[in-house]
Amino acid sequence: MVTIAILAVLTALAAPSFTPLLDKWRVRSAAEALQSTLYFARSEAIKRGGGIAMAKLANTAGGCQNAGTTQEWGCGWIVFVDANDNGTFNSSTELKLRDTALDGAVNVMRYPSGNFVKVDRYGMANGNNTLRFVLSPAATGVSSPAVTTLCMSAGGRIRILSGEVSCT
Repeated sequence: MVTIAILAVLTALAAPSFTPLLDKWRVRSAAEALQSTLYFARSEAIKRGGGIAMAKLANTAGGCQNAGTTQEWGCGWIVFVDANDNGTFNSSTELKLRDTALDGAVNVMRYPSGNFVKVDRYGMANGNNTLRFVLSPAATGVSSPAVTTLCMSAGGRIRILSGEVSCT
């Protein structure tokens, strides 16, 4: 019994030190999922001659609440064939290619803000604009050392950088 009590005390003392590590893993996993999805959208747009869009998922009633504005992409995203070229997924007329749902543990902020990313036949996203996504743990926000920035140039080059940095 004494051994179990000592083990319980040690576990209680050690558990908070794992929080930053878990935050870093969650943010890194979301950044890699976003990078993979952007590469997928580019390749599909090149293969299909354009008409591909990636849109953010909305807040869900019982789950994720990290997508309240056009800048917040924390609930995930969907890649689809944008038949009517408006950037909004219509399940009755458009083909869903891939979706990625996040559980709300990571905030994803898009700069400049917007509900969707269109990819043209050359694999260029949103014309000549650079996209920047800042990912941070939902609990601690951008003050966390786990903050990561994903930069995508108009030509499609993607970089994942540590911290909240500009994409120049």
